[in-house]
Amino acid sequence: MATAQPIQIRFERFTGETGIAPAKPPRIASPGERPALIERARQLLKARDAVLVAHYYVHPDLQDLAQATGGTVSDSLEMARFAHEHKASTIVVAGVRFMGETSKILNPEKRVLMPDLAAECSLDLATPIDEFSKFCDEHPDRVVVVYANTSAAVKARADWMVTSSIAEKIVAYLHAQGKKILWAPDKHLGDYVQRVTGADMLVWNASCVVHDEFKAQQLEELKVLHPGAKVLVHPESPRGVIQMADAVGSTTGIIQAAERFRAKGTKEFVVATDGGIIHQMRKRMPDATFIEAPTAGKGATCQSCAHCPWMAMNGLHNLIETLEGAPGHEIFVDAEVARRAKLPIERMLDFAKKHLPAMQGSGDA
Repeated sequence: MATAQPIQIRFERFTGETGIAPAKPPRIASPGERPALIERARQLLKARDAVLVAHYYVHPDLQDLAQATGGTVSDSLEMARFAHEHKASTIVVAGVRFMGETSKILNPEKRVLMPDLAAECSLDLATPIDEFSKFCDEHPDRVVVVYANTSAAVKARADWMVTSSIAEKIVAYLHAQGKKILWAPDKHLGDYVQRVTGADMLVWNASCVVHDEFKAQQLEELKVLHPGAKVLVHPESPRGVIQMADAVGSTTGIIQAAERFRAKGTKEFVVATDGGIIHQMRKRMPDATFIEAPTAGKGATCQSCAHCPWMAMNGLHNLIETLEGAPGHEIFVDAEVARRAKLPIERMLDFAKKHLPAMQGSGDA
């Protein structure tokens, strides 16, 4: 079978320049291969004392496998929390690299593996530690708050780490104390949090290649075609898209909002986040219709088309290679960096336990 060639993904750097990073599509399992591959993966997970934790955005095969073998499908921080509490000695993270790093930081005693260590994130790529550290040094009067979608080194430079489900609450808490915020990296999420909280925020310039593609004008046209649909939007989306939302929330928040609307009779939803989440939404609400928000139109590049190209690098074949012991799949984090990076993560978890008991420390990237 021919090897798929990497595609080149453009992302915006802090300077406004365009960066380029490759994303290599995985080998796709054919319908005839899938049963045997899934059974092989199940056997290997058991034999290796491993648990599979998968993000909402990866292929449905991996989501279903995680749920069928005692793992989880969730957001990045819940993935790490689940793995920390699970008895397995090996964690297999189906997601992007910062998620594997977060799992390792919170579970240093465990082995953390990933199907492809080259699975990147545009927010992480756009926030190199040297430039970011210099930016922080230039603004020593500000509390440094970073999003989960960053490297271990960037987290180690921060005072707080946040996820999209708790960012607004933590920034509001800091604002009430009179703190000024240095926020990184997602500019759309930062803009949303600033508008909601009124905090004094200096925002790093970066965006998600998936959410940045959603188009307000085309979304408005779609709403005309589906007047009864509720629009569910992730706050990493541009302001114009957020302003048309019936609910704004993290990945978990979007699912919960759909369930609330469904309980009131709504059967049609437009979803403005990575389309991978729709698999879980359909499983929970099989009688509802879910429509991906538009990424086409004037100014669109549609390099993601509502699907993260790096999340798509996770597949059954490279999962099995990982579990069979192929080299180059284990996550390592420098011990001192991990020690410092753990502090802002734990600060967020402690805040969640105190102020949001129902969250139990679970966040969402």
